[in-house]
Amino acid sequence: MISAPARHVALVTGANHGIGAATAQALAAAGCAVVCAYWTIDDPVDPAVPDTYRANRAKTADEVVDRIRERGGDAAAIAEDLTDPAAANRLFDHAETVFGPVDVLINNATGWVQDTFSPQAVDRHGRTMQPVAASTWGPQFAVDAMAPALLIAEFARRHAARGATWGRIVGLTSGGDLGFPEEVSYGAAKAAQTNYTMSAAVELAHLGITANVVHPPVTDTGWVTDSVRSFVAQSQAHTHVATPGQVAEVIAYLASDAAALISANVITLR
Repeated sequence: MISAPARHVALVTGANHGIGAATAQALAAAGCAVVCAYWTIDDPVDPAVPDTYRANRAKTADEVVDRIRERGGDAAAIAEDLTDPAAANRLFDHAETVFGPVDVLINNATGWVQDTFSPQAVDRHGRTMQPVAASTWGPQFAVDAMAPALLIAEFARRHAARGATWGRIVGLTSGGDLGFPEEVSYGAAKAAQTNYTMSAAVELAHLGITANVVHPPVTDTGWVTDSVRSFVAQSQAHTHVATPGQVAEVIAYLASDAAALISANVITLR
């Protein structure tokens, strides 16, 4: 559980569905006031991607906020385009206006552009792939690398300015030692975010801030098909198709007092 000295304020990006929505609810259940940042995405139709996933990406975070409030928690939704370099400042300003200073930052949002160096038009699950280009690289790195870096920087600046001594940063990553074949810009951007977060863990430790990254297992946020489940069942590297709530439990733990000694780690869930 998140505990005293006071009610904590969490900023969760990508909080309109999936892991972000589940994390917002888990933090609220632990006593945080939660700012649910989101941006609606109108994905093109892809025969190999369930419509459920497209519908989830197009949602606002209002339903998440309603669920939190129904359970007695405090939450607010704000639409913000993380490809805008000024978004970080606006998000923290909004949070401070509504609830007070942010001391828990969850960098969950993802652009998820599926691009590749391969000449193949589809991946092993039949999902459409695009060739790597400025049009795929730019938005992916803006959301998954630039935005987390700017959010961490703003978090640190405001934390130090008010003399705070407790803070938590959690990012989410994907891919591995061999990159992320068939989602190459996504994997590369997540690797950059991991590097930023590890640097923050070292540079901000004296301010009482911990910083960690969670590498979720295959998580069913609406995109998992029978083909994906079959792949996981036959894989030696993967064990579970997790629910967003299962991943959120780990993130919420890292944002608690109990995790004070856990920092500068990439925590791989299987």
